[in-house]
Amino acid sequence: MAERSNWQELRERRVGKPGAKEGFAAARLAYELGKDVRERREQLGWTQGQLATAAGMTQSAVARFEAGGTVPTIPVLDRLAQALGAKLVVKLAA
Repeated sequence: MAERSNWQELRERRVGKPGAKEGFAAARLAYELGKDVRERREQLGWTQGQLATAAGMTQSAVARFEAGGTVPTIPVLDRLAQALGAKLVVKLAA
C-alpha cells in the first residue's frame, strides 16, 4: 500500500500543474473579496437576505460569494458595493 501524502506534498504536486497557480490566485482573490463584503454587511447589521434584496441578488448567491465560492464580475461587485453604501475601487498597483 502506498503511503499517503501529507497536505504540503499534495499542494506542491498540484501547484506544479499547468494553470494551478492562477487557480489558487483566483481562489484567494474570491475569498478576500467575499470576506470584505461579509465584514461590511455585518458592520451594517444586515443579513445575507437583506444584502441580496438591496443588490438584486439571491441570498444563496450572496452566501456563495461571501464563502469565496465564486469570482464575481465587476458589475456584480459594483452592485454589492452600492448596496452596502461603499465605493468599488479597482486599480493596478506596482
